[in-house]
Amino acid sequence: MLEVKELKKSYGNKEVVKNVSFTIDKGESFGLLGPNGAGKSTTISMICGLLPYDRGEVLVSDRSVKKFPMHIKKKIGVVPQEIALYPTMSARDNLLFWGKMYGLTGTKAKSRVEEVLDFVGLTDRAKERIETFSGGMKRRINIGAALMHEPELLIMDEPTVGIDPQSRNHILETVKKLNEQGMTIIYTSHYMEEVEYLCNRVGIIDHGEVIAIGTKTELCSRLVGGSVVQLTIEKASIEAVEALRSLDNINQVVTKEESDVVEVFVQNPHETLGNIMTTAVNHGMKIGAVEVKEPNLETLFLQLTGRSLRD
Repeated sequence: MLEVKELKKSYGNKEVVKNVSFTIDKGESFGLLGPNGAGKSTTISMICGLLPYDRGEVLVSDRSVKKFPMHIKKKIGVVPQEIALYPTMSARDNLLFWGKMYGLTGTKAKSRVEEVLDFVGLTDRAKERIETFSGGMKRRINIGAALMHEPELLIMDEPTVGIDPQSRNHILETVKKLNEQGMTIIYTSHYMEEVEYLCNRVGIIDHGEVIAIGTKTELCSRLVGGSVVQLTIEKASIEAVEALRSLDNINQVVTKEESDVVEVFVQNPHETLGNIMTTAVNHGMKIGAVEVKEPNLETLFLQLTGRSLRD
C-alpha cells in the first residue's frame, strides 16, 4: 500500500528527517512512535504530498506522490494534529464541505454525511456549530471529514492530543473498527499504549531517523535485559551510577538530565533488587520509590534513546 524510500527533509542546515524508509501492507495498522520533535509530523506531511521532500521517494499503490499528487490524494484521508474545521458551521455542513472537496455531490454526499455522523457517534449534534463542541467532539468530526471519500489509506497524526478520556476511548475504538473493516492505517503518537493497542507493526522514530521497526514481539526481543528497575531518587552522583553499572547481571543503567529517575536494565530483577538498593544507598542515593517494569515498547525506546517517550 505504501513504500517510503530514504526520505530526507532539511530546513536550512538542520536535517529533520534522515533517510526514513519503511513499507506498509494493505489492511495493516502501522504505528509511528516518537516524542514531540522526532520528525513524525514532517514525515507524514511528505507522505501526504503536503510538504515537498528533498530526497527519496513515496509510493502509494506503486504510484509516486511527487508525480501523481492528485491521484494519490484521492486515496488518502488525513487527520491532522490541528482541528481542520470551520467553527461557525455545523458538523453536518463541515462534513458536506469536505466531501465536496473530494468530488462528492448530491444524494451521495448527503448520504455519506449521515453515515459518517453515525460512525463517529455525533448524529444528535449534527446541526450544532463546531465552536460549541468539546475538544473531543471536534476531533471526532475531524476524523469524519477524513473519512468522507472512503479513503484506502487513513493517516492520523496524534489525533487524541488534549482530549478527555471518554473521547479518547471513542476515537481508539473508531480506529480499531476501521482497520478491522480493511482500511490501512498510519497512526502517529507519543502515547505508547495507544500504538500498542491499535497497531500490528511499529516504527520508532527519534531525531528524524527510524531506529527500530517491527511487531511488538520483535521489538521487545531486542531488549538488553528483560526488565527495568526504576529508582526515583533525589540526586544521582556519577560515582553511584558507575557503582550500579559494575554490579553483576546489570545490562545497562540509564540516567536522564535534570531527572530524578535512574533506570537499571536487568534480566532477573527480583534476584538483583537487593544488590541494587544496597549499592544505591551506600553511594548516597536517597531513594523515594522503586518500581519494577516488565519489558514493553517504552522500555525499548528508553534503552535505544536514553530518554522516555514524552521527553
